[in-house]
Amino acid sequence: MNARVVFEVETRVPTKYGHFQFRGYRDLVTGAEHLAIVSGLLGDGGLVRVHSECLTGEAFSSLKCECGPQLDAALDMIARCGGVVIYMRGHEGRGIGLINKLKAYRLQESGLDTLDSNLALGLPADERDYSAAVAILDELGIHSVQLITNTPDKLHQLARGGIVVERVPLVVGESPFNTAYLSTKQARMGHLLGATTPA
Repeated sequence: MNARVVFEVETRVPTKYGHFQFRGYRDLVTGAEHLAIVSGLLGDGGLVRVHSECLTGEAFSSLKCECGPQLDAALDMIARCGGVVIYMRGHEGRGIGLINKLKAYRLQESGLDTLDSNLALGLPADERDYSAAVAILDELGIHSVQLITNTPDKLHQLARGGIVVERVPLVVGESPFNTAYLSTKQARMGHLLGATTPA
């Protein structure tokens, strides 16, 4: 048993992308149930996506973010090339939860950007913690990754956890409805919407 997560179950799941092994973990700190979606043989240096839960973008195809297309693209990549998508539950709205996320959306209708709307609610701009993802990678025997991400904090947190990281960009899902959102993430939160960058 890992100090942060405990592995609970593994089962094979066919999907539209291909057949995956789904490995379920319980987060011993938050109680959240996380998922490692595995394709092929795992080892150091493979493709990894640490993906934050987004009900609005994934289940309802909201165009206010790019989360649904990012998950689709990552699953397609690991189906073709092998790797793992770690699906992080409890990360809705960059960690503020579904209801607060909808409240932030409402403030954005009044002109605030994605960062200021969180702050206006008395919430952090980004409250996500990736310690459980580091623990899952450790349980899988993975210590270096090609991380599919545009998020610098994700790179830094995995590196602090002892994971050697090389970044693979994932720029998908842009639409007229999320242009300002993406611009804010790039300009004010340092998101990397460009070429591959070692970290």
